[in-house]
Amino acid sequence: MTKAAVPLLIVLGVLVGLSTHTVVNCGDEDEPDICSAVIGFSPLRGSLIAFAYEGRGRIALRHGDWRRAIADFDEAIHLNPNRATLYRDRALARRQNGDLALAIEDYDEAIAHNPKLAAPYHERGLALAGSGDLDRAILSYNTAIRLDPSVAQPRLDRGLAFLARGQADDARADFEAALALPAGKDARTHDAARAKLSELASAEPNQGTAPRR
Repeated sequence: MTKAAVPLLIVLGVLVGLSTHTVVNCGDEDEPDICSAVIGFSPLRGSLIAFAYEGRGRIALRHGDWRRAIADFDEAIHLNPNRATLYRDRALARRQNGDLALAIEDYDEAIAHNPKLAAPYHERGLALAGSGDLDRAILSYNTAIRLDPSVAQPRLDRGLAFLARGQADDARADFEAALALPAGKDARTHDAARAKLSELASAEPNQGTAPRR
């Protein structure tokens, strides 16, 4: 190898590194045009472009453009069908768009690709509960809680499913368990659990003895 070829190879390596970084992370910035430019750059084809579609889809998801997000995740999955996160992201877009049956199918795919993550089970439970299938929703919440018992939100949501089924004692136990766990970044989980416990308490019959006349 000549001395002149070494700097050229270094420059090419840097350019390739920057291009790959831009492709993989274009969705981190709130600029869909960057992802679109990457998609339109013909030398980059195949599964690498899936990252650009995914990035543009995540931007659309953040802005509530569910159909745009679904279309981009469709392309990303077509190019790279083995990434669990793509199915989970498309499932969220479909759930927000009201396509609950399709969202459940995507959560099933995400779980099949990575069955050890708790979040897709929890999110599938939300979609199942939204479709009225409380029995399967509770089973899905059960798995989410078993895989990650430290998160409060699945317990709150399972409690809501129990409450919808008329199982007040089970619901109360979940709301109390949710309050006992860290709320994380969103304190509304604790607020909701506390409000539901208050509702259950106010709905209970008065156990005291009625005064005699």
